[in-house]
Amino acid sequence: MSGDDDDVLAAVGPRLRALRRERGITLASLATATGVSESTLSRLESGQRRATLELLLPLARAYDVPLDDLVGAPRTGDPRVHLKPLRRFGMVFVPLSRRPGGTQAFKMVIPARPEPLEPTPQTHEGFEWLYVLNGRLRLLLGDRDLTLSPGEAAEFDTALPHWLGSADGGAVELLILFGPQGTRAHLRATPAG
Repeated sequence: MSGDDDDVLAAVGPRLRALRRERGITLASLATATGVSESTLSRLESGQRRATLELLLPLARAYDVPLDDLVGAPRTGDPRVHLKPLRRFGMVFVPLSRRPGGTQAFKMVIPARPEPLEPTPQTHEGFEWLYVLNGRLRLLLGDRDLTLSPGEAAEFDTALPHWLGSADGGAVELLILFGPQGTRAHLRATPAG
């Protein structure tokens, strides 16, 4: 093995530790998520254990990052970001973030429908913030029936029964931030002056 390869492998441990700390994940929770023992993870992060494919693959999955990011491989090929849309509940969700366990960002598209859907409010753990980009959004929130236009935002606890749909049958595009219970979006503005 060349000296360059040794340098790359030596940098894996500190990179893994920095990624885990940046995401606020404990060794115990990472061990649970990956099936790799806490002691092995600790030795890997400190450089006392050599990185292997068998150790890096579950870590790449847990962090939802390409394996190349864990080893610091140089970027090659197409520089564009290729987002993979998810289709759920008749809507399209485009993930804009890949941080497991923290706040998730999505672009959501509610397609145009000639016949309106029957609202089916749902509840789940978490907190949601949304911003309407285009179209008119109908938001059922508990016993409230709201219509939001482009540029309007809403924030709510998802334990409250809620439903999102088109207010007029047209397509709706919005940005959504979804976080674990108790995590709210915080907006700060500096006063002009």
